[in-house]
Amino acid sequence: MKKITTPILSNSNSFLKKDEIHAINYQAICVFVATGFFFDDDTFYKDECCLLPARDYELDAKGFLKSSKVNFEWHYSPRNMSFDSVLEEYKELLQTIVKEQIGDQNVILPLSGGLDSRSQALVLKNLENPVQAYSYHFKGGYPEHKISEQIADTCGFDFKGFQIEKGYLWGCIDELAHINKCYSEFTHPRQMAVLPELKKMNGVFSLGHWGDVLFDRGVPEGTKEKDILPLLIKKMIRPDGFKLAEQLWQHWNMEGDFKAYLISRIETPLSNIKIDNLSAKVRAFKTSQWAHRWTTSNLSVFEAAHPITLPYYDDRMCQFICTVPEAFLADRKLQIAHLKQDEWLSQITWHAQKPFHINNYHLNKLPFNIPYRVHSKLKRTVNGLIGNPFIQRNFELQFLGEQNDRELKERIFEKTFNQFVPKTIVEKCYLNFKGEDYVNNAHAVSMLLTLSLWYKNFHNSTL
Repeated sequence: MKKITTPILSNSNSFLKKDEIHAINYQAICVFVATGFFFDDDTFYKDECCLLPARDYELDAKGFLKSSKVNFEWHYSPRNMSFDSVLEEYKELLQTIVKEQIGDQNVILPLSGGLDSRSQALVLKNLENPVQAYSYHFKGGYPEHKISEQIADTCGFDFKGFQIEKGYLWGCIDELAHINKCYSEFTHPRQMAVLPELKKMNGVFSLGHWGDVLFDRGVPEGTKEKDILPLLIKKMIRPDGFKLAEQLWQHWNMEGDFKAYLISRIETPLSNIKIDNLSAKVRAFKTSQWAHRWTTSNLSVFEAAHPITLPYYDDRMCQFICTVPEAFLADRKLQIAHLKQDEWLSQITWHAQKPFHINNYHLNKLPFNIPYRVHSKLKRTVNGLIGNPFIQRNFELQFLGEQNDRELKERIFEKTFNQFVPKTIVEKCYLNFKGEDYVNNAHAVSMLLTLSLWYKNFHNSTL
């Protein structure tokens, strides 16, 4: 009898067959449409499941899932330690994990203007492994790659900057569908635009995913228990995706009310996390749902180029987080204190607090940030007037403009796909997106595109 054990956070999603009738899981697809990711172990089919984190699985002689049990429970057990002691432990743990994961191999380091990859850069700076750093920016968007280049230069890494071009998605969308199996909408993995260049690099990826969740508050300060469910609903459910999901629920003749079903799918796993501290409880919930089914799905694009390593995914990091007082995790305190120990890295712009850096980000408030905000808005306005609108979101490069529009319509209005999702529903979503409020109607269109590629490539498929 075969057994499978999954880590607390797996860097790839694995799937198993269940001894059930092969049928489309319409309920799960509606949740997927509303939120952008599948919940728990849901998949497109009822006789397939995604292996959950921190489980021991048993398979029967035919390879079907027989049973599973939890081997790790998220908890909050803060130790009575000083901040400086926890900081030293964090630094040592991060360095140990990074060193073990990369061994003596060359390292490929995606850099952003944030704290997670910068923290990895600080560790790698003191190791002997050759590092190829890179970053990208949207054409017509904020030049975040220039922040990354400064970080790389400070650490002595080689660096490449890439520009994400308009409409890149259409030339690689079928390849992407087979990489992520359509378990994530297609407008998020920017790295797909530079995948051929990434394949030319040499080494293993060191990825900073999920550090921003582990090392920050789980909920805003002052949040009450009664506020948790509304907060998660607001964070997880996209209004335009919810409207589309409701229409699909009715079209597919699902029993009951979709909203009630969706809320129950959030309430049940949340209630299973036996943690009194609300911040720690929500962090555990996010990690077991978002990280497992959304972030991990997109890691497959990196893995298509080279092996991946993820220090923040390591079991030891997750176990460490459970023992750190929330006051030390809140507001990125540990990561900031770590980075402040490097004089030069701490003075490079923090993208989320631009134009301020780690040492003075507390000044990112009125009146200190007025000059930057005025200058930034003026620049965006002028560029917009001369036909160069400011690009903030990946979908703007993929869906806006005549050529993008033709490519999009070719897929979501395809006749065979419209047997699965009726043209009347597709048309309503499309027209909402083409209206003035395209930003708040882009998710639904992106989900239709994702479903169209799934239907084309995987409908009626089996594992």
